[in-house]
Amino acid sequence: MFRSIRNSFIAGVVVILPLGVTIIVINFLLDRLGTPASNFLFWYLDRDWRSLPAVEFTLEIISVVGVFLLITLLGYTSRFFVGRFVFSSLEKLFDRVPFINTVYRTVKQIVDTFGQQKKAVFQEVVLIEYPRPHCYALGFLTSTARGETQAVTGEHIVNIFVPTTPNPTSGFLLMLPEQDIKRLTMSVTDGMKLIISGGAVVPPYEGAEAVKVENPAGPTEILEKPE
Repeated sequence: MFRSIRNSFIAGVVVILPLGVTIIVINFLLDRLGTPASNFLFWYLDRDWRSLPAVEFTLEIISVVGVFLLITLLGYTSRFFVGRFVFSSLEKLFDRVPFINTVYRTVKQIVDTFGQQKKAVFQEVVLIEYPRPHCYALGFLTSTARGETQAVTGEHIVNIFVPTTPNPTSGFLLMLPEQDIKRLTMSVTDGMKLIISGGAVVPPYEGAEAVKVENPAGPTEILEKPE
């Protein structure tokens, strides 16, 4: 009975968790973005009328949409000469202010790295032997090594990011010869799911045939092998 109750509770958490996170995100946007923007955009309206729950909620929604449209407009204008000139002037101004220039450069470098449109940071999922032979770890190919690391090794080196489980934001950067990696067909999203779940969520492997592998510790295990 207790096991059934526990399983039902876990199932309920799994069902309600996405909805709860969505509500938290919406509430955060309305509270941290909608309220200040609403006070700024609709300052001319009567305060008592704006404090009505229905009116306040509506104005916050309109303000959030307006902020997103403004950001989109800034991104669109940055493609043209005038927009590029304005943003370039602001960058030069920030670059001359002590402390602010350090913060701005750091944030800009992070945004430029993860905001590349032509090439994703994680290009594909790979399998490597780490931290010892016959012990495999899932990693993500980020790029081909260049510069000094490539010249010193004298080999074709690739950069592999090996994330930790269940928090993939931390991990290790490994530089390995390309022949030491095994490229997988699963997508980066499926690879992330596999890591975050600790191996519990295994992506489907299409176009494979089942083969028998002898398991000395137990019954024969059925694995999948490409045709």
